[in-house]
Amino acid sequence: MTTRTTTTTVTTVRSKWTLSQVVLTALGVAVSALWMAPLLWSLSTSLKSETEAVTAPVHWIPDAVTIQAWRNVFDAGNIPNWFVNSLIVSVCVTAVVLVVSALAGYGFARTEFRGKGVLLGLVMAGLMISPAVLGVPLFTTVQSLGMVDTYWGMILPQCAPAAMVYILYKFFQSIPRELEEAAFIDGAGRWRVFFTIVVPLSLPSLSAVGIFTFIASWNNFLWPYMVTNNPDLMTMPNGIATVMNSFGIQWSQMMAGGLIAGLPLIIVFIFFQRQIVSGVAHTGLAGQ
Repeated sequence: MTTRTTTTTVTTVRSKWTLSQVVLTALGVAVSALWMAPLLWSLSTSLKSETEAVTAPVHWIPDAVTIQAWRNVFDAGNIPNWFVNSLIVSVCVTAVVLVVSALAGYGFARTEFRGKGVLLGLVMAGLMISPAVLGVPLFTTVQSLGMVDTYWGMILPQCAPAAMVYILYKFFQSIPRELEEAAFIDGAGRWRVFFTIVVPLSLPSLSAVGIFTFIASWNNFLWPYMVTNNPDLMTMPNGIATVMNSFGIQWSQMMAGGLIAGLPLIIVFIFFQRQIVSGVAHTGLAGQ
């Protein structure tokens, strides 16, 4: 009798677990479809002629697939050059941000010095300041340094994000001090401890910070637009915006241009989605 009851209970629990899995899977599919719908609609519209793109009622599948909109965008703009410019700026910004944020975050987390609370407060205050507010003083500074229409003029003002410093500061605080103290007892210095113990333990968080910084820099439209007048130095968002303005309201061209600008980020997500998810879990970005 007891055996039958136990078997029935186990079967019931398994049935409930299976039901919860079904519900969660269905919810995940629904949310994924919701997020994928705009992307698929953009792709569908970019493969239509302009006449079909504005025809009512709208429909998802093109009557006649054409890549003319994509050709128009490539013919009207210097896409390869803009891609290289965006890649150079984004990679350099990401590299500098990782170094600066890691060193600053570790310094705040592990060292005591006079004025630490004030400096940390200023970093946190930077989280509340919109980048658009800093546009004019940053431009004046860059202009006085003669860095207008240069890569450095686009890169350096993006290399001190308060959010990334704070995120790594909070993560470094979660690393047990005993690991570092054991290394100090063995004769290791502060730099060796940082590079051989702290950095390897922080790879998920550093990966997340690097990926999100790269994405933010790639999508940055305002600052490169302000500091660049030379068409040969345009980044992808600025170049695509210029092409779209030359076309006017042409929906198929607009969708094709948006996909061209966003395609590298889609590729980054496909190849680094595991690092993104792991980094979000380790840094607590999901709760930001």
